[in-house]
Amino acid sequence: MTTTEKIAISLPIAVAQRVRRGVKRGLAPSVSAYVTRALEEQTKLDELSELLAEMLSETGGPLTKKERDAADRELGVSVKKPRARKQ
Repeated sequence: MTTTEKIAISLPIAVAQRVRRGVKRGLAPSVSAYVTRALEEQTKLDELSELLAEMLSETGGPLTKKERDAADRELGVSVKKPRARKQ
């Protein structure tokens, strides 16, 4: 069994409502489980971000725009350009 720790958090009302709706739809068995899953994903992203920063520092720094565009093409990433604002 996983050891747990009870903590209190404050959420914006709209976020709390969306979480409860997700639980009612069966996306998680409880609010705690829903929040746990979200925090697990965020911590993974944080760790990946740290790893990327470390790798970039060891290989000469961040990618140039040209390098990033080439990587996006290789990975099949579609980057949407922001629309011009109507005035």
